[in-house]
Amino acid sequence: MTVRVTADKDTGVAVVTLDRPERHNAVDLETAGELSRTWRALRFDDTVRAVVLTGTGGRAFSTGLDRDAAVPQPASPYSQDDPLLAIGPKANDLWKPVIAAVAGMACGGAFYLLGEADFVVADETAVFFDPHTSYGMVSAYEAVLMAQRMPYGEVARMVLMGNAERVSARRAYEVGLVSEVTEAGGALAAAVRCARVIAGYPTEGVQGSVRALWAAKEAARERGFATAPHLITLGNLPEERQAQLFADRPRTPPRIR
Repeated sequence: MTVRVTADKDTGVAVVTLDRPERHNAVDLETAGELSRTWRALRFDDTVRAVVLTGTGGRAFSTGLDRDAAVPQPASPYSQDDPLLAIGPKANDLWKPVIAAVAGMACGGAFYLLGEADFVVADETAVFFDPHTSYGMVSAYEAVLMAQRMPYGEVARMVLMGNAERVSARRAYEVGLVSEVTEAGGALAAAVRCARVIAGYPTEGVQGSVRALWAAKEAARERGFATAPHLITLGNLPEERQAQLFADRPRTPPRIR
């Protein structure tokens, strides 16, 4: 299992943990399926009233899609399969509140998860970045999701700067991506504290509020997602060229702001 779930029936809080530390908690096809099944199972567990999502190991929350994952694609030019589209709680019709606890790197496909969390707590080691453009890829779904959590200029800078720059936890807090910054190693405990408070409230009102908040931005997200497959098809370099750019990436440390 690459996704662990622990639930405290006394507090009503479940912690969902990405457990692939040797791969920086990158999501392969197995993990994608486990995440989807986890969210759908939590819909039916009435003892769980709030959820915290985190990654193990401390070096990364998640680095997105595992680069070794082989994703079969249909031959039709009108179809495109993205395994990350179904890894988030909202995509699986879970309206219990989900708080993300981030330590270390959160990049690229990790934004599919952060984009569907209700809010984000990060420790001071957290850094956020989007490497797509560095490797000849279009940042489409990720950019749409982050544009709903950050000012346009901040998203544009993060997307276009690619691997050359990291957004620190403090900067992420300043622009609204993160709601709280803790000391190193403290994000999970802080997120759980918030979840316990929320889980103590009547669940009908809480879930209705989550649904209302999501509805406020859902139309813009759906419109952005509708254009994403076409932009990816037009703008992505061939996979072998992407792989070469990844292999030849510069080793100079990126700027952290």
